[in-house]
Amino acid sequence: MRRTWSAAVVSLAVAVTAALTTGAAASPSHRGPCRHGELLAVDDFRHGTGQWTTELENGGSVTAKHGVLDVDVPAGASVWFKRPFSGRYEIDLTATPVSAGGPNDRVSDLNSFWNARDSRSPENLFATAHSGALADYDYLTTYYAGLGANYNTTTRLRRYVGVAGSRPLIYDYTSPLLAANEPNHVRLVSDGGHIQYWDNGELVFDYTDEDPYTSGWFAFRTTWSHFHITGFRVRRLRDEDGHGS
Repeated sequence: MRRTWSAAVVSLAVAVTAALTTGAAASPSHRGPCRHGELLAVDDFRHGTGQWTTELENGGSVTAKHGVLDVDVPAGASVWFKRPFSGRYEIDLTATPVSAGGPNDRVSDLNSFWNARDSRSPENLFATAHSGALADYDYLTTYYAGLGANYNTTTRLRRYVGVAGSRPLIYDYTSPLLAANEPNHVRLVSDGGHIQYWDNGELVFDYTDEDPYTSGWFAFRTTWSHFHITGFRVRRLRDEDGHGS
């Protein structure tokens, strides 16, 4: 009975995620201000994980099928898009924390790295090995957002500076947090020195960086959790006159 109930909850979470992702794409009020130009990258998660590189601290499963990237891990996990992005762009995805009785179904840690480079190999992030443990990424120069981290009690923005033991904290909030089996439509905006993080149409972080990171790699990051990811898109931002950069 328990196994059947768990499967039903997971199936419902996938269906709700897909439906709300479609609705979000059609609703400007949900998305917030948008100035979209060229589509830079897309993954509908129907053809495996070939566009991604996964770093796992202690095993787990990262699979892509039926339109969903399923990340089910007992410890740290970083799922990197293989190509870097630069200039002015926006990353969109929907992430649903799964809670259906599984061993990793802890609702916590919808995290992201973006504009990431490793200070030891800045031109090729993957030239330096990473174990998947969070401390292993201290040498990155990157923005790092954690929605519902620390057992779903904190939402924070950090600016890593490439120094071990140093993860400067920019914002530290107690909301918004995650809700079990509820989709989070996340938008990461990299607009020169202007950084934004949106969750379900709400502007969570709005940061102007005097020494910005304007290019690098993106990763979905989590630890001891189970997520469904859908609708990954990266778009160029354009000026009001229609010119991109």
